[in-house]
Amino acid sequence: MAKAGEKSGGSGNKGLKRKAATEERQEAAVAEHGTTESGVQPSKAAAFPPGFSVSEIKNKQRRHLMFSRWKQQQRKEKLAAKKKLKKEREALGDKAPPKPIPKTIDNQRVYDETIVDPNDEEVAYDEATDEFASYFNRQTSPKILITTSDRPHGRTVRLCEQLSTVIPNSHVYYRRGLALKKIIPQCISRDFTDLIVINEDRKIPNGLILSHLPNGPTAHFKMSSVHLRKEIKRRGKDPTEHIPEIILNNFTTRLGHSVGRMFASLFPHNPQFIGRQVATFHNQRDYIFFRFHRYIFKSEKKVGIQELGPRFTLKLRSLQKGTFDSKYGEYEWVHKPREMDTSRRKFHL
Repeated sequence: MAKAGEKSGGSGNKGLKRKAATEERQEAAVAEHGTTESGVQPSKAAAFPPGFSVSEIKNKQRRHLMFSRWKQQQRKEKLAAKKKLKKEREALGDKAPPKPIPKTIDNQRVYDETIVDPNDEEVAYDEATDEFASYFNRQTSPKILITTSDRPHGRTVRLCEQLSTVIPNSHVYYRRGLALKKIIPQCISRDFTDLIVINEDRKIPNGLILSHLPNGPTAHFKMSSVHLRKEIKRRGKDPTEHIPEIILNNFTTRLGHSVGRMFASLFPHNPQFIGRQVATFHNQRDYIFFRFHRYIFKSEKKVGIQELGPRFTLKLRSLQKGTFDSKYGEYEWVHKPREMDTSRRKFHL
């Protein structure tokens, strides 16, 4: 019985192959002479573009052929329209209308009432009197403690060591089983201004806690896309001890301003331009991309950049008043995906 079944299956496949080959020969004949092999004019249904949905074609090979032809026709029409528009713009010259701005998720952002106006006096007063004002006025010099979760693995340790070469006046200490509530008072007594804790899961860094001392606030971030220096292609030499410049990009809301000022307070505000080093925190769609570059003067007019590393991406999970307290802490903002992520065009930073 098995042999009979195999025979019937083989003959069925041969029949399908013969049918497909016949259809291909007919299509080739229609393309060359406008008629089929028997000399019959093709029907309107077989003409291109088809007058019916391609998905209705049951034969897989024919359906794929018709779909690829339809896509090719669409590409040709689009290219022809583009060339026509280019010729019209060249003919009009300076009188040509400006090019339309392409629609993106960023420029179609849902309006947020908390977006900061640069000329807002209330915001300017709040920033002049908040806990970070002394850093921006150069009255306080930052001193950073970098530590990890308990029993860290090699990748997390190397990330901490590389971060300490990016942030001036930062010190790496190993956790040794101490709770954060015990570490924070020791940091305050030793005049540390900020505490950075890098957490890991399955030997991969996956979280960052940034606590401003002595009175907060504390931010908790999800960390992803971590690349150490050795993993970055065409990277430059290791960074020098010069104080880098700091760039904060696209932190537009009140919450974004708070987070941006937390990052800015990690670095002294007297950059040494001779080092040509710059640390960038770029916010795009609530993802904060960290990059560390050195810029190179190629000529009087051309400047290039060279990435030094490390690089990683952060996403804010919560912002807490005061220092770290997971049980009784008062939260200013908590990310709730089901309530807040209802629209792709709504951002919080």
